[in-house]
Amino acid sequence: MDASRPPLHIALVVPFLDEETHLPTFLASLAAQTRPPDRVLLVDDGSADASVELARAFAAEHAWATALERPRRAAARDRLAQAPELQAFTWAADQLDARYDVIAKVDADLDLAPGVLAGLEAAFVADPALGLAGVVLHSAGDDGVLRPERVPSYHVRGATKFYRRACLEQISPIPTILGWDTIDEVHARHLGWTTRSFALDGPPTVHLRPRGAHDGVVRGFRRWGECAWAYGADPVGVLAGSVRRMRQRPYVVGGLSYLAGWGLAALRGVPRADPHVRAFCRQEQRLRMRRAIARRAGAAA
Repeated sequence: MDASRPPLHIALVVPFLDEETHLPTFLASLAAQTRPPDRVLLVDDGSADASVELARAFAAEHAWATALERPRRAAARDRLAQAPELQAFTWAADQLDARYDVIAKVDADLDLAPGVLAGLEAAFVADPALGLAGVVLHSAGDDGVLRPERVPSYHVRGATKFYRRACLEQISPIPTILGWDTIDEVHARHLGWTTRSFALDGPPTVHLRPRGAHDGVVRGFRRWGECAWAYGADPVGVLAGSVRRMRQRPYVVGGLSYLAGWGLAALRGVPRADPHVRAFCRQEQRLRMRRAIARRAGAAA
């Protein structure tokens, strides 16, 4: 990063619910950042465990941190259907002053690498068109070995969403529905912003909670299918995604569950992104599919 340029003002919003198991690790990794955050809002979303006490204690020791509390939300058939973490993020962001240049929604089940904030600040400074960024996450497999979670470079996982302020203002309000964490980046790219997940040098950022730990891997695949319906995935892309997921654990069942989630969401008429966002999503997917076919044809020639 150019030392002659002023640093960015970076604010973090950390929504959490019943995270006393992972919160100590997350908070320690936050305090260990080589570039400390300028502002942190720790948002308890109605925890029934000791999470809020942990957040209060951390805030008492760090002047840049504040613990906020929201009432416990009512039980629902699908706890993620109305994007409660996005609601908590938006609620907290509205309470920030106007000074920040970058604001992030960060999950509390992470062990952040020490250079996350410094690395992403450098990326935002280097690329004025970068509107939304995150870091590649690692998680432990059944053998305990940490491996990067496979996502396209343009996709930013919901666990580390760093928004340039101007970008967030242009894409807001982000709809509080399943698939919001793809809708936001598709909308940003539609408006000309760049979105990217960065593989930073140094130790990895670790996702502490295994996939499907909340309510099962199969349900997770079905929910991803519902998300694909919400953000307007191309039907051919959905079918291809289903086949690809059949090769992942749980074999076959996961891919079928993904396809079923998409189809059932269509039948139920679940909420979707705005038409212009869905149209741009399909346009992007079709272009990527054509490029992939062309590459394979070239390799086979």
